[in-house]
Amino acid sequence: MNKSNINGSTDKREVNPEWFTGKTWMKVLSEKIKSKDQDIYHVHFEKGSKTKLHFHNGNQVLIAINGKGSLEIFKKYGTNKSEFKIKRTQRINLNQGDIVHIPAKTLHTHGSIDKKKEFSHIAINILPKKNSTYKTTWYESDFKNKVTKII
Repeated sequence: MNKSNINGSTDKREVNPEWFTGKTWMKVLSEKIKSKDQDIYHVHFEKGSKTKLHFHNGNQVLIAINGKGSLEIFKKYGTNKSEFKIKRTQRINLNQGDIVHIPAKTLHTHGSIDKKKEFSHIAINILPKKNSTYKTTWYESDFKNKVTKII
């Protein structure tokens, strides 16, 4: 049994800036508690920052813990792996305490919806099967109707 606390910790990590639209940082919580069945992160989005379009090979759970955010789900049109059309099919506003489950291989984006306020959530990335690697595929897009490349 391992215990940790996400508050006041100084182990913030910068994230790959190619995967976000603005400044974002995270804390890797699964390392602190030695979790082996899922990757757990505290992700903090500065004002207006959000993820770029992406999907995961395993399920993901988001728990909103501060500010206002959103989760947007997209449908892919076309067979090309790196260039294709998209359409937003759902937008879910996320407020403190909200929990959402994102099924594996769901094309989506999430983050802060307010250019004046920050947003943070806990992300639980559930491994697709025991002893496997959780993988995310990231895309460059206009968030409206087209994807131009894999990042």
